[in-house]
Amino acid sequence: MSPPLVRAYIGLGANLGDSAATLRGVLTELQASDGIKAVAASPFYRSAPVEAAGPDFVNAVAALDTDLSPLALLDTLQALENLHGRQRPYRNAPRTLDLDLLMYGDVALNHERLILPHPRMHQRAFVLLPLRDLVADMVVLGRPISAWIDEIRDQAIERVVG
Repeated sequence: MSPPLVRAYIGLGANLGDSAATLRGVLTELQASDGIKAVAASPFYRSAPVEAAGPDFVNAVAALDTDLSPLALLDTLQALENLHGRQRPYRNAPRTLDLDLLMYGDVALNHERLILPHPRMHQRAFVLLPLRDLVADMVVLGRPISAWIDEIRDQAIERVVG
């Protein structure tokens, strides 16, 4: 018998190379990954880097159904980052691909490799707006997503058309 599927949410971002093409490609690669059964993605958004310098990011959020454990899913995400040339020369460096596990069902986890839910997701427009596109009435850290969005209206972000 297969393990039950869990709905997980992944933040996607890139600000080096053809960022939109990279995100489209990794969405296809996620769909084809072992242990991932379905993938739906938000529209893409453009935003300035947070606490960093560099080109604007293209961001999205993906909802996926998986039978992988949280750490096994993290391993899959990091393998995809590496496949796309992700390097970590310093904190918040520009990147070819950034995949963050935001939420994994209703699991709360504090592991040396992974904290769930993502500890800063409620502070970032580039996460909250695409997440709202997927689940408009979602509750994030005990509050409606709309309440968090009201608090980050000062962050410049725009939906990418096309």
